[in-house]
Amino acid sequence: MSMSSRWVIPAPKKSLVVGVADMVASNDAHAELVTYSLGSCLGVTVYDPLKKIGGLLHLMLPESRTAPDKARTAPFMFVDTGVPCLFKTYFNLGGDRFRAVIKVAGGAQFLDPQRLFNIGERNTQAFEEIITRNGLAIHARDLGGHNSRTLRFELTTGNVTLHSPGCPLRQL
Repeated sequence: MSMSSRWVIPAPKKSLVVGVADMVASNDAHAELVTYSLGSCLGVTVYDPLKKIGGLLHLMLPESRTAPDKARTAPFMFVDTGVPCLFKTYFNLGGDRFRAVIKVAGGAQFLDPQRLFNIGERNTQAFEEIITRNGLAIHARDLGGHNSRTLRFELTTGNVTLHSPGCPLRQL
């Protein structure tokens, strides 16, 4: 190798943590968005592969009408208020509707052994309805079950990986 050759060092990956009932969107192609402890909650990603713009939403409950005051201060908590906020932010960053790659994980039957509340199932149903009503498609899903999930979303590639305790890492 000649002395004039340069080593190519990739830019460091920024890890942006998305808390429960929160959302992060970015146009930084070197960012990784991550959320932990998806039980009955849903982790929703939207990604524009051309512009490397994406967002991750960690929502908890299907309908804001159960707590309208909370929905005003914490819109990412609910499917019906959080999903529109995620997409509005994605579009404001320059994401394209027709390139939007949508993935979702979570919705487990979690901490409700008698299935009294079915939060995971209700979250899933509400999310699928809002996506369908808006003429969009879900490109990948990992829903239900009884395990929590950690979701990692790389904006460089659009890859979404999931990890559950006792299970191998898997691509969504």
